[in-house]
Amino acid sequence: MRRCTSSTRPASPPTARPGAPTSAAPSGRSALGLGTDRDGLLYVPASYDPAVPMPLLVLLHGAGGAATNWLSYFARAETRGLILLAPDSRMRTWDLITGSFGPDFLFLDQALHFTFDHCNVDPARIALGGFSDGATYALSAGLPNGDLFTHLVAYSPGYVEYARPLAGHPRIFVSHGAQDPIFAVSGTRDGIVPSLHTEGYSVFYYEFIGGHEVPAEVTESALDYFLAPG
Repeated sequence: MRRCTSSTRPASPPTARPGAPTSAAPSGRSALGLGTDRDGLLYVPASYDPAVPMPLLVLLHGAGGAATNWLSYFARAETRGLILLAPDSRMRTWDLITGSFGPDFLFLDQALHFTFDHCNVDPARIALGGFSDGATYALSAGLPNGDLFTHLVAYSPGYVEYARPLAGHPRIFVSHGAQDPIFAVSGTRDGIVPSLHTEGYSVFYYEFIGGHEVPAEVTESALDYFLAPG
């Protein structure tokens, strides 16, 4: 696990913040229309009422993936009553793998601007999450920007490498498969989670029997954690 190394160049904080929407929210699934070959998806459930702020879950795919990896979450957005934002990385995976935040972080900020312009988002319920490389990115980008992201969700992260200063105090859900052949569970169980506890974060750790994946029961547990009162 790498963390707080001098090789990590901090990104400028995202400028997007929830507020009164300036445009009507598209219903159901829609493309962001912010990129060409690599773009992203926004899903707004049928229960959305522009007069009532709704939770927002931002999900980052794993290496080699795309926003469409999260299609199963659209039905959950309907039943749970939340808005889902799933951007694509600019290249095959998220740019932190090069040692710094760059175009991906800027695109994430653009995607958030788009979402806040179209949707009434609850500022007390904004989660940044992801799987594998996307989980690494969610933790590493989310910790310094906890004044925006109230929750972080990391499914099978590889490491966490963030830049100080940290901000806010997001609640964190982390899961990992005990038989993961890609990223050893020990890196999360014995490295990432204890380091987050040392920093004073509230962390819910879910270790399951399985590999490099996000089983349905893990997803449901993460959503319960995110949407729990208080």
